[in-house]
Parts: sequence; structure tokens; C-alpha cells
Amino acid sequence: MNFNLHDSLDAKAQRLLNVLLPGTPLPVHRHTHTAETYVLLRGKMYVVFYDDLGVEMQRYLLDPRDGNYGVQIPKNQWHGIEVLEPSTIFEVKDGPYTPLRPEDIQY
Repeated sequence: MNFNLHDSLDAKAQRLLNVLLPGTPLPVHRHTHTAETYVLLRGKMYVVFYDDLGVEMQRYLLDPRDGNYGVQIPKNQWHGIEVLEPSTIFEVKDGPYTPLRPEDIQY
């Protein structure tokens, strides 16, 4: 569930709070028009980077209790999440909002 902090889907900066539960489905995907930043406010989760073939490349544990608050996801980087505890992230990316295209999702 997300709560948008921007005024519209056309805003140049998309800023939102996103609440994630363990088992939250989020396909491995990429954003071809923008980088993306996650700052974890509460909870514990992994952000996982993949290559073009879907092979895991890097894994980042976000856990504010250990001082690991956020990650920058480069433009075009395949990524996904694994939520370990109920979590809230502050998410930022360039706008306007662009829905994921089928070619930007790994199945």
C-alpha cells in the first residue's frame, strides 16, 4: 500500500510512503527512465539487484536498527525486494509516473 506525497502522477518528483509486508509480491523489474531511491523508515528488508538474465548480482539488507537505511537503485537496474518484517519505505523517483511495461518485468 502506498501513500503518495506528490500532488499528481505528472509531478516531476514522485515521492511516496510504501508499506510492505512479508510476502508482498513485487516482480523483478527496472525503470528505464529514472533512478530510484529507497529509505527504510521501519522494518527490515532486502533490496536485490539482478542482471539481464535474472541472476542475482548484489543484495542489500536495509535495517535501520543496524544503521542501514537506504539504497540508490540506478536507472535500468533490474531489482526486487524481499520483505523480512512489516516495513515502511520512503521512495523517490523522477516523474511523471510511468507504469511498468512488460519488457521491464522479469517473469
